[in-house]
Amino acid sequence: MALSRRAFGVGLLGAGVVGTGGYFAVKDRPELQGLLGSRTTLSGFIGGEKEAFLADRDVVSALGAYGLTVNGRVAGSVEMVREQALLSQSPQFLWPSSSIMVDIARQNGVKIRNDRVVLNTPVVVYSWQPVVDGLMKSGLVTVTNEGHHQLDLKALLDAVLAGTDWSKLGVNSLYGRARIVSTDPNRSNSGFMFAGLALSLFSGNVATADDLAASGGKVQAVFRNMGFKSPSSGKLFDQYLAGGLGGEPMIVGYENQLVEWILADPSRWNRIKASPGAKPVVLYPRPTVYSAHPLIVVDENANRLVEALVSPKLQELAWTRHGFRGPLGTATGNADSAIGSLLPAEVDAVLPMPDAGLMLSLLMMLAS
Repeated sequence: MALSRRAFGVGLLGAGVVGTGGYFAVKDRPELQGLLGSRTTLSGFIGGEKEAFLADRDVVSALGAYGLTVNGRVAGSVEMVREQALLSQSPQFLWPSSSIMVDIARQNGVKIRNDRVVLNTPVVVYSWQPVVDGLMKSGLVTVTNEGHHQLDLKALLDAVLAGTDWSKLGVNSLYGRARIVSTDPNRSNSGFMFAGLALSLFSGNVATADDLAASGGKVQAVFRNMGFKSPSSGKLFDQYLAGGLGGEPMIVGYENQLVEWILADPSRWNRIKASPGAKPVVLYPRPTVYSAHPLIVVDENANRLVEALVSPKLQELAWTRHGFRGPLGTATGNADSAIGSLLPAEVDAVLPMPDAGLMLSLLMMLAS
């Protein structure tokens, strides 16, 4: 039976009310913004260790549900908050790898509208099985009941400063003096944090200005011993994998880097584990420092990116695909079987970093 004109009009009115209500329901829920068809493109600088995360298709899709497209350009964490050549490009957000960078950005005139730690990963040392086997004999590396390797970093740094040969540390597969390499602390966060950790280890506690005067020279000597220092944590990790046992025996990096590399190709990892060659090993310095990843909002629109990144979906992807822990340093999903028991559930031996003013003074010392 045909509808009357009046009934048809009432039907259209009802549909309009439902449609309008649906529009406002979606509009008020940031995780559904993408359904409206509008996208906001946000541009800013990110630490290189987060490049693969933002390139992940599922991450791109999850951000799209928030109506966001993120254009993250890679820069060193220290550079992005200090270099006017970068800041003059008017980034809408900065995503460095240390909470201290928030204070340094503010000191450099960045008008911060908001900041929030959205990811965490501890600083670790990467080495190879033959090196670890030797260091276990000399007592510098121990294994926990859960099978995780802990490193006495202070003892290792003392050996480096003393010019100790690898063979004296139980590592007969390497020639010459023991060494460890990090990134450039004046450009990249992993080197920056390693410098702060080393200073605190030489000082016996979280370093103060007096400790810088007393032990800063030791940190300076450790970094001079490294030779060339990469400007990027990602590039150094690639050098480690490409250089192998002889090229890069020990480097400073982030826990998530090996996890991300394994999950990118689990079958490759299984082949490496089954092969007779040297295998990568992650060592947890005891104590270590946490690399917090704060999203610094410069443009108000980037507040939506903070909301997206702390959502359960993106937090789960950060952990299960890329090895980033949540804001509190804990797992935010079920670990893939490829990494299994590779990671400790929690990293409990953690030191705070020295304050921003002290770290800037240390950077000046290391740049000379």
